[in-house]
Amino acid sequence: MKRQRLIIDSDPGVDDAVGLLLAFASPELDLLAITTVGGNVAVDKTTRNARILRQIAGREDVPVFAGAARPLRREPAGAGEFHGAEGLGDLEAVEPQAPAADGTAVEAIVQRVMAAPGRSVALAVMGPMTNLALALRAEPRLAARLGPVVVMGGARSEGGNITPSAEFNIWADPEAAAEVFASGCEMVVFGLDATHQVRASEDRIAALEAAGGAAARTAAAMMRFSQRIEREVVGWDAAPLHDPCTVAWLLRPDLFRLQPCAIAVETESALTRGHTAVEFRVEAAAARHQWATAADGQGVFDLITERLGATA
Repeated sequence: MKRQRLIIDSDPGVDDAVGLLLAFASPELDLLAITTVGGNVAVDKTTRNARILRQIAGREDVPVFAGAARPLRREPAGAGEFHGAEGLGDLEAVEPQAPAADGTAVEAIVQRVMAAPGRSVALAVMGPMTNLALALRAEPRLAARLGPVVVMGGARSEGGNITPSAEFNIWADPEAAAEVFASGCEMVVFGLDATHQVRASEDRIAALEAAGGAAARTAAAMMRFSQRIEREVVGWDAAPLHDPCTVAWLLRPDLFRLQPCAIAVETESALTRGHTAVEFRVEAAAARHQWATAADGQGVFDLITERLGATA
């Protein structure tokens, strides 16, 4: 079995947690590193949370590197109201046994991508794109060597979840996102248009709980927390599961429908900060961006339940 080399850049985060647990449980993925960024909560907490999840999964072989504490130009803006004060919902924020690795997220990304054959290392970005923007500044050749960058971020037809037109990951550091989209990286992007089709309904959470095992129980607990918050804040019964779509696509691309496009990000307007302008009127063969327009929600949950249940 040929394994996909992968770096995950994340800001855990309850849905990030499910994405990380899915990646840890999938033998097709050769996890080179987890890099963390300030986003849903501060970077010291996202780094600790990644280490907690690594410990739950029994994957201390995967190094965790701390990354950017703040956006390129903006003040940090968290989302603790949707993820809990510590970032992992109701899960107790204990200090994990294994420490973070020496070095920075930017160094880890640059070193691992440049040391591998071109187009052989994928990067899944589940939070603000600050680390990747800084890595591209440090080593512009990354854009041609990464293959591909798989992003959770943005919104088009669904509208935003932090402002009327912006999704949180892009809004949190729009300058970083703008630089990355303009860099020439090949990118597959899962915005709210697709992730709102992947809903943690009661029956899906119950199936995951019944699968057994620490990873499945942890993921189900994250979904239970999100379900409660969505009911209280938004009024939805089934919370969308955003970030795991990046990992699910790497494992099962048939679960999604993509459309070639060109994506730009608004950085100057206070009203539309972080808006993703998704343009489908492009030449498909030359397009560097792919936008997810549809997702098989049940298929994604079946995949998560299968993989996390197998780690019982």
